[in-house]
Amino acid sequence: MGRNVLVTGVSRGLAAQHARVLALHPDVTKVVGVDVVPPRQGIDGVKFIRADIRSPVVGKVLAVEDVDTVVHLAVAPSSTAGSRTSTKESNVIGSMQLLAACQHSATVRKLVLKSSTSVYGASPRDPAMFSEGMGPTRSPRSGFAKDCVEVEGYVRGFARRRPDVHVTNLRLANVLSPVWDTPMSSYLRLPVLPTVLGFDPRLQVVHPEDVLESLLRAVVHDVPGTFNVAGPGVLVLSQVLRRLGRLAVPVPAFTLSRGGSTILAALRANVPGDLVQLLMHGRGVDITALTEVFGHRPRHTSAATVDAFLLGLPPGSVADSRVRAAQARLTEDRSHREKVDSHG
Repeated sequence: MGRNVLVTGVSRGLAAQHARVLALHPDVTKVVGVDVVPPRQGIDGVKFIRADIRSPVVGKVLAVEDVDTVVHLAVAPSSTAGSRTSTKESNVIGSMQLLAACQHSATVRKLVLKSSTSVYGASPRDPAMFSEGMGPTRSPRSGFAKDCVEVEGYVRGFARRRPDVHVTNLRLANVLSPVWDTPMSSYLRLPVLPTVLGFDPRLQVVHPEDVLESLLRAVVHDVPGTFNVAGPGVLVLSQVLRRLGRLAVPVPAFTLSRGGSTILAALRANVPGDLVQLLMHGRGVDITALTEVFGHRPRHTSAATVDAFLLGLPPGSVADSRVRAAQARLTEDRSHREKVDSHG
């Protein structure tokens, strides 16, 4: 018998694509997608149920659909899900209700959570690389990062109460996609980017294909634990901007807060507070556990992910010379990976 999988937040890009991948996998019998609104395009092989995970109805869905695997992808940044208040309620209260339903379910045997490396925060006292056993130097106090910290806490409590359930927590670095609406993607699409004066932070991003592969592996294999998911290698922001051919406008940090809304409006920029901290102090994460324990080696480095993002942007939004350079770098990187794989 294959798995019966419930995917939350299925109207969003990542969850919708993950549901499509699951529906085609031979080890998956049924895929059920839930959200308050339907996906923009229908997903073949996926049963959509309009439901709010903040409602007790989610427990009925688990029972009626005989769900054994829950993939929780509905924890979202404010920039992709309306006001901050409604987003926090959906992220935290929705997760609590979903976990309560899973706890009382007689069929659920696996929970996969999409979290974020933002749980490590960003401060000048951070280590060079965060491993999964480390805590933040300065705990996130607001925004998406704080939501993720709270949700992870509830998931740990659930795991203690239901030790029979395999719990896999994937902490994703900033996902960089030309089509998915993520804070980093939205920021790097700007024709002129506000940067924090005096800072050139280290950045680590992850390619959508590596995100989807890690989620699929978490569903079809039993590998409980917490794992950082990021592209190998780190770039500083100035390197990213040069690769993309973007202009930077260095501004004092306080102008990226609400007090600097005039400057942000002039640049047509919406920079969440979490991202402001990252643009100051940066962050790097260790993916040793991902490769050696979880069994997934990301195929796209952070640099290659930036180049792939550039190639996916609409024609004319960047100079042709930048596109040709990115194509050449990706071809070289692909050839190098093939050589490594052939010898490994």
